[in-house]
Amino acid sequence: MDTLKISDDKQLKEIKEMFNKKFPHLKIEFFSEDHKEGEASAYKSMYDDELYLKDIRSVHNSGELSIDGHLKTSTLEGNFKDHYGVNVQVWRKSGNMWLQTTTTDDWTLSQQEAKGVEYDPNAQ
Repeated sequence: MDTLKISDDKQLKEIKEMFNKKFPHLKIEFFSEDHKEGEASAYKSMYDDELYLKDIRSVHNSGELSIDGHLKTSTLEGNFKDHYGVNVQVWRKSGNMWLQTTTTDDWTLSQQEAKGVEYDPNAQ
């Protein structure tokens, strides 16, 4: 699976779970406020997982969004904004913590995942 199915009837948690199945050491979070490349998103603007996509988006396109490992982190975040009108931030697992990928937005999703595996004490 290299795409996410995007439609108004999806809950945020469903989209997040689909992304996390492809990249177990990464996650996406949805925010009400935009962030610039290299900047963190504010926790206070994070949306609740129970919301539906239709509740938070400004562009109501349906379709499939590529989550290929060769995609840059910043490109994925930009595609969510441009195609679906939602702000997302990619996070990477580092040990027992989740970090926003602010300084590594130019890395590919595969590079982010590999770094998450490197810092996972439970990874094989």
